[in-house]
Amino acid sequence: MIAVIEKANKGYTARFDRHLKHPVEEVWSWLTENEKLAKWFNELRVCELQEGGHMTFDMQNGTLEELPIYEFKMYSVLEFSWWADTVRFELAPEKEGCKLTMIEKLAEITDHTPKDLAGWHVCLDVIEALMDGRTIERMEEWKKWYEKYKEAVGEAVQK
Repeated sequence: MIAVIEKANKGYTARFDRHLKHPVEEVWSWLTENEKLAKWFNELRVCELQEGGHMTFDMQNGTLEELPIYEFKMYSVLEFSWWADTVRFELAPEKEGCKLTMIEKLAEITDHTPKDLAGWHVCLDVIEALMDGRTIERMEEWKKWYEKYKEAVGEAVQK
């Protein structure tokens, strides 16, 4: 399911909701343990897993970008800087697993926004697939979702 993109007080939000057949603790480990994180987002690392701590993003040019952690609640909330934007993961237990919500707060919509949102969409698909013991052809999936996000972002801006 495509993210819900809405105008907010300052910019926009993109909200991804996933209902996973895995417990909160397992999903949390895929968001916070570097060995697992590397399997779905190789450039991203947890350095200090606490509020006021930070993540790093490997720019693939020999530099690391530090991304401060704004909110951290063990097994339920991880929110961090994504340059001018903010990324927030929330986990909540459900009867048969848990609900994973990812919200990207977008300061503005740019030409890169649909690429970014398609990327996050595929990352969430990859997490679920890895937990289920499956694989996904990431680039093919990204191409498919990129077209859908170009349309969705265009519609959100026109509202």
